[in-house]
Amino acid sequence: MTDTAVDDAVVADPTYMADIRLFFRQIDIDHMAAKGLDLGSYNGVKRNALAIYAHTAPTGDMPPDAASKWSTNRRQTFLNWIINKYPIGMATPQASVAGSSRLVAPFRTRKNVNNLTNDEKQTLKTAFRGLMDRNPANEDSYFALAGIHGLPQAWCSHHIDQYNPWHRVYLKAFEDALRSIPGCEDVTLPYWDISDPIPGLLSEEPFAHYTLPIDPGLTAQPPQPGRFFPYTTQRNDAATIKKLLAGFDVLDDIETSNSQTEWGRYDENGYQDFSIQAHDGGHLSVGPTMAAQEVAAFDPAFWFFHCNLDRLWLKWQTRVQAMTLAGFKTTITGDVSWLEAPLNGLPPFSTTSDQSIDLGIAYEQDPAESIVAFENLAGHMEAGRSFRISKAAPISVRVKGIARLNIPGSFVVNLLADGKPIAKRAFFQPNAPRSCPTCALKALVNIDFRIDLRKIVDRKLSVKIEVPSQTEMGILFPLSEAGNPTINARLLLADH
Repeated sequence: MTDTAVDDAVVADPTYMADIRLFFRQIDIDHMAAKGLDLGSYNGVKRNALAIYAHTAPTGDMPPDAASKWSTNRRQTFLNWIINKYPIGMATPQASVAGSSRLVAPFRTRKNVNNLTNDEKQTLKTAFRGLMDRNPANEDSYFALAGIHGLPQAWCSHHIDQYNPWHRVYLKAFEDALRSIPGCEDVTLPYWDISDPIPGLLSEEPFAHYTLPIDPGLTAQPPQPGRFFPYTTQRNDAATIKKLLAGFDVLDDIETSNSQTEWGRYDENGYQDFSIQAHDGGHLSVGPTMAAQEVAAFDPAFWFFHCNLDRLWLKWQTRVQAMTLAGFKTTITGDVSWLEAPLNGLPPFSTTSDQSIDLGIAYEQDPAESIVAFENLAGHMEAGRSFRISKAAPISVRVKGIARLNIPGSFVVNLLADGKPIAKRAFFQPNAPRSCPTCALKALVNIDFRIDLRKIVDRKLSVKIEVPSQTEMGILFPLSEAGNPTINARLLLADH
């Protein structure tokens, strides 16, 4: 966020994401909030634009400190934005430099698992063994920590606004437990970049598998004794994982999420929608254990996989200038109440969603990383705005209104053209979603595909849903039992 008002050049066609949001500091946001004006979000600035323009006059009271008063050029840029009907636009990509635009100086840095030294590998093994050897009744044992995500605690934080913040805090809690093992005080979780093959280290003990020491279903609510006991984690081989990641287009979803200028909402658009789709596809690719929410975190690969997803979110935050709470809120065009008390809780952790925006953790940088341009494509736009349709833009195909509570476990949605599969996406959920309070909040879900027009034009589209875990009854799930979802196809519009 900008610290002082300089005599910057007039921008003839400013947008909110590239220009306007950066005009407001936290001190400005707090100052005007007391006067009933929201400067921290697109909707707030748009709604109060004329009042903001008046308050920023040379004799106005915003910014509150005289040294930061807006220049004539800055006010003209803001006026141009009003005249042009408040375009959202696209952010200007920032280089992913560790610590840039951060309020919290990183105090630990996580590495790519393939870059660990031999000593670091041995320390990591010692830390994992130490947690696994602890009494499962201890709150800081491997069994208890993994059981937060699945059985017996089953804190489901998926397909909601808190998904990324909750998992970030969860990773830190697990990493802190690793550091409690003697001799491992400085250990950090490494990440597995899933664009690379699953690392060989994960085939070594104690990462290859984990055998549950007691039945996790005994104390679950409702109890599920014997369902996952006795149980040893299972994982696909490297070739199968690679094939499934490609089949679910996980890397494409990651690339799309990385190019979004807005945070968005799951099932709508923006970074979070495609990030969660990539998460779900990755879970079902890694293997039977990772595909089952009840036991997914017991597979040691879970931590390496989720560490990478957190790295990708942090990279996006840096590029879109969202490393502070104020900066992050500017990327949200909808509800931000989940970042504010009393709705900001991330149970069972004490850290809240607003505090998760920057936990002081960094990831080692890829020196060859390129800066990808942002996009802001949508299936609809306000009639007062002008827009364009790019020839290169894919078609947005949405399978809409899937009654996920009727489906027993994680499932796969296949999109077919003339009866032949052209794309598929995975959805990660518990085997009994009706008993999950979080799942019940979003009983109907959508699955989004971005498809090359040439793959679907003049062809008959259809859908089939499969439940991979239901091998005894047959994996094909009737669409009638899934709420008879519809297929929606839309051109993607770009804010002009």
